[in-house]
Amino acid sequence: MSTHQSRRSFVGSFLGHAAAGFSTLAIPRLAQAQAQLQPATEPPPRPLQLEHAVSAPVSVEVNARRIANFEPRDRSRTRFGSLDFRSGLVLTSPYRGFGGLSGIRFLDGKGERFLAVSDQGGWFTGTIRYSGREMTGLADVEAAPLLAADGRPITEKRLWYDSESLARDGNFVYVGLERVNQILRYDFAKGGTRARGEVIAIPPAVRKLPYNKGLEAMVVVPKSQGQGQGQSQGQGQAQALAGTLIAFSERGLDADGNLLAFLIGGPTPGQFSVRRSENYDISDAVLLPSGDLLILERKFSWFTGVNIRIRAIPLKSIAPGALVDGLTLFAADLGHEIDNMEGIDAHVTAEGETVLTLISDDNFSMLQRTLLLQFALVE
Repeated sequence: MSTHQSRRSFVGSFLGHAAAGFSTLAIPRLAQAQAQLQPATEPPPRPLQLEHAVSAPVSVEVNARRIANFEPRDRSRTRFGSLDFRSGLVLTSPYRGFGGLSGIRFLDGKGERFLAVSDQGGWFTGTIRYSGREMTGLADVEAAPLLAADGRPITEKRLWYDSESLARDGNFVYVGLERVNQILRYDFAKGGTRARGEVIAIPPAVRKLPYNKGLEAMVVVPKSQGQGQGQSQGQGQAQALAGTLIAFSERGLDADGNLLAFLIGGPTPGQFSVRRSENYDISDAVLLPSGDLLILERKFSWFTGVNIRIRAIPLKSIAPGALVDGLTLFAADLGHEIDNMEGIDAHVTAEGETVLTLISDDNFSMLQRTLLLQFALVE
């Protein structure tokens, strides 16, 4: 990344992080920056019905440019903490609604077919194409609106557009809406992205999370599959949480300044905390077959710019009332090819390699990029 590109990403990521969902297409740059430096005291108006809003699924052209090196300053380096860089793409599209990607989940076990959610109330589906171990582009991309229970786009409801978190449990897909702190459940067996969302019951404390710092990451702990093939030791240790939806706040804090998280459903519902350090906030999470829960985090400061990291938290340490922590596996800053990284998922290759996929939210800003990055987890 050139110095100019690094600075552009730095500024863009800050603006996007501060805005956390405000449309950069509709607000002049100077006014936007001034507004973002002021604390939000009133909810913003509902998003405009821009011409890129969709009411039915549409095919989308997505172009990809290869990222050759994750750290351009040292092109020979591929190892970063516990991760080995495999490949990366910069994604662009003539479709104006492409962007704002806040979560990604694979629909197969090969890391190819994916489901992503945009914070403007939209689905994106498609397939990642590979040449060997490297991503080369996306194919068969389709955009569709998230529908409410009445079959209408959720964006028609005030503040229901900020769809920030995504979890999958078989045919069921969960979407967290940050500004209203609600969770929608979709049964993809009933039409895929054309399915209607149903609001699920949540703990009262979720509704009290800070405005615009609410639900940012979710994972579902799979139910027991018995002692047959496919049951790992980590899954065996997780039976106390089997069937639980784990939801993390971006920056909802407990009395000790740690990040609030919730166990919804399952055998032991309740609330717990994730130790907060170095001012990082949670942006997404993924559960590995090993039994480790990886949390993707980010932060901004005027001194260091935008930083991201990944921590591994043993699933067996999570319980109502617990304070959990974990080792940092990976960290990156503006010297690396990052942006506003908001989504993470994982798949295991035929060779047994665990691959992490990260995606960024460009906040529909000309100053930011939609990045798709892949790393192999080095055990």
